[in-house]
Amino acid sequence: MAAFPGGSGVSWPRSPPGAALATALGWEPLPGLQIRSRSVEQTLVPLVAQITTLINHKDKPKKSDKTLRAVQQVGQAVKLAVGRFVMVGEAIANENQELKEEMKVACTEAKQAGETIAQLTDVATMDHPESDGQITIFTDKTGVVKAARLLLSSVTKVLVLADRIVIKQIITSRNKVLVTMEQLERVSSFQEFVQIFSQFGNEMVEFAHLTGDRQNDLKDEKKKAKMAAARAILEKCTMMLLTASKTCLRHPDCESARVNKGAVFHRMRIALEQVIEIVTDSRPSGENEPGPVSIYNGIKEFKNKVEGLRENLYLLSKENLRAMLRVVLEHTEDFTDSAYTSHENRERILELSKQAKMELEQLVSAWMYAQSQRKKDVTEDLEVAILKMCQCMTELQRELHSAATSVAADVIKYHSDHLVLKALKICGTEGNIEAVAEHSCKLSEQKEQLIEICHLLRHVSGTEPLEITCLHAEDTFHVTGPQIISAAETLTLHPSSKIAKENLDVFCEAWESQLTDMSLLLREISDVFEGRRGEKRVYLSLPRPGKHNANMKALKPVRLDSEEQMKLGKLGLELHKLTARVDSEMEKWDDPENEIVRHGQGLSSMAYSMFLFTRGEGLLKTTQDLFQQSEAFAAEGLKLASALLAFSNQLEDDDKPLVLQEIDKMVPAYQQLQVTAKTPVQGKTATFTKVDACIHKAKYILDLLAQVLPLSCRLLRKHRGGNDYLRAHHPWRENGLQTVARESGGLAGRTDSFGIKSLEQHVAYLSVLENKPF
Repeated sequence: MAAFPGGSGVSWPRSPPGAALATALGWEPLPGLQIRSRSVEQTLVPLVAQITTLINHKDKPKKSDKTLRAVQQVGQAVKLAVGRFVMVGEAIANENQELKEEMKVACTEAKQAGETIAQLTDVATMDHPESDGQITIFTDKTGVVKAARLLLSSVTKVLVLADRIVIKQIITSRNKVLVTMEQLERVSSFQEFVQIFSQFGNEMVEFAHLTGDRQNDLKDEKKKAKMAAARAILEKCTMMLLTASKTCLRHPDCESARVNKGAVFHRMRIALEQVIEIVTDSRPSGENEPGPVSIYNGIKEFKNKVEGLRENLYLLSKENLRAMLRVVLEHTEDFTDSAYTSHENRERILELSKQAKMELEQLVSAWMYAQSQRKKDVTEDLEVAILKMCQCMTELQRELHSAATSVAADVIKYHSDHLVLKALKICGTEGNIEAVAEHSCKLSEQKEQLIEICHLLRHVSGTEPLEITCLHAEDTFHVTGPQIISAAETLTLHPSSKIAKENLDVFCEAWESQLTDMSLLLREISDVFEGRRGEKRVYLSLPRPGKHNANMKALKPVRLDSEEQMKLGKLGLELHKLTARVDSEMEKWDDPENEIVRHGQGLSSMAYSMFLFTRGEGLLKTTQDLFQQSEAFAAEGLKLASALLAFSNQLEDDDKPLVLQEIDKMVPAYQQLQVTAKTPVQGKTATFTKVDACIHKAKYILDLLAQVLPLSCRLLRKHRGGNDYLRAHHPWRENGLQTVARESGGLAGRTDSFGIKSLEQHVAYLSVLENKPF
């Protein structure tokens, strides 16, 4: 990705149409400018492109009357669009006094530049000598360039100021949360706690929405992953804080309860600071970002240096190359020393490590000989050595990936029954101190095992965001394990305490949730390794003006409050687990394009977006979004039922009733969900009841799907016999929201649904005539 000329630090997703223009204009961006969000970056693209359209005509001075009128229209379009843009900027300025003056100045400059461009392209003010039916335009070439430069700089300044407002909103929200947390730590009565926690819940929901928008808008994928990790901690800790605090109030003299509560508050404060570090792009005490620590990155960098010898034989020294390989091979000791690496994997890794050293010496020998002969190009011997070296490192990388993912899959599957957690709950309610201590030791062993698995997966994760996710999983197991043990100790001391039991349940659910997330993480790592990564959506988070925008009332989203969001949290987690189970069943099919699998993927994708809604995340921002998604979910389910019916017609008489029996359960469930989603409701209570019903019905449908998929797969294999009767006609390329857009009026295409009506939409008017030939 090319940086914007002039050292602005603006990175474009592709070469912008105006990159050459900025250079030609001699545009110098704002000192220290760094654009970190997609909102600002993408808002500038149409403006730069539009000005490019105007400036390009300075090289073609002879134009017809028709062309001149078209140029004039472009100039007027720029003026009007900038005028709309300035109105929004001024509205935002009026709501943010500390940036009001800077914003007003930038808006004034942008407006003046827009008017200047309109004047310079106005036919009535041009002095155009005619010749053979043609006229000369842009006689004031310097004026156009100057106005364009001013317009770019001023609009960029407005956008960056708007971005600063978003950051300020997040910091202000964080500060409110911290103040309320301090109050929660000091409460001594249940009544006071309930009042303050209600306020805390509302503040956390607001913080979640602000940081969620910001996370989705960040350009840097590494920062986005860090934000996701910090927000995941805050989400889980909010429920932990509730039960841990209640337990401490109920049993004020219990030391394990105090330890449990203190650990939650400490972790939340760390996560809050991490969020602020990300949005402000700062680190405490001038700390530097740690360098690459994974084997994947080490091998990638090593191979790049080796292949770089083709371009420059004197690129680096042999000592540097040997040092790089030595670091990589030292990291492989994490695998060979691990008790969980199989004997076969360990032997193969050691063999490949030895071979890598030998190949490097062969490479160095051919390389030194080429240098001694003062060769400029790669010799045949050196080319062979480069190829063999790179092939050896690729095989080593593949072996490490196999070792990490295979043991991770085995460990996750082995612990998926959560026997230790169940035993702790039972022993705790019995007050059996010895048994709790015994099972606590087993949980500590499980914790250490999972931490080591996370460490191995981090080495082969393939991308920095996934590496960060592995670190987050490692930290979660490290922290949650002792918290579960302290919660179990509290329950053992007070076996009849309902709140102590509820507290242990919450921490156990967090552990189970992280184990489920590990399954998804493992799949993502495999997808990266095999080159199956999907495209990501782009989200925008520029601030939205309030009372100054006449359309804001209609656009304001209806969101669940903190109490409702918390009630849906557990239900959403159950939905998430079922989604992972359905995905796991679909992976067992030999034909991923099978009609049943294709519709199953659609249901899984939409169910996952519903799960994100229960967390206050994802593209489903309002209750209406959820209802529309539910309708699409039901419609996709009926298509699945139709595919199952077609499948049953191909089966033998003994097997056909098995599938028909499942269809008889599924069809009424889809129809009931459709009716529920379409039924109009009024009032807060009725709306929440409808939300709860939709998610419950979706959960029931996924449960049925998790049962019918293995049945269908087994029958398909049994009756295949050369019958390819379920081969899908089209590969699955649509996710749940695209399905909604197709079947429910286009949710994904309506920015109104997500409450996004900001500066980038006003600047979009600048592309009315973008790239239109004259």
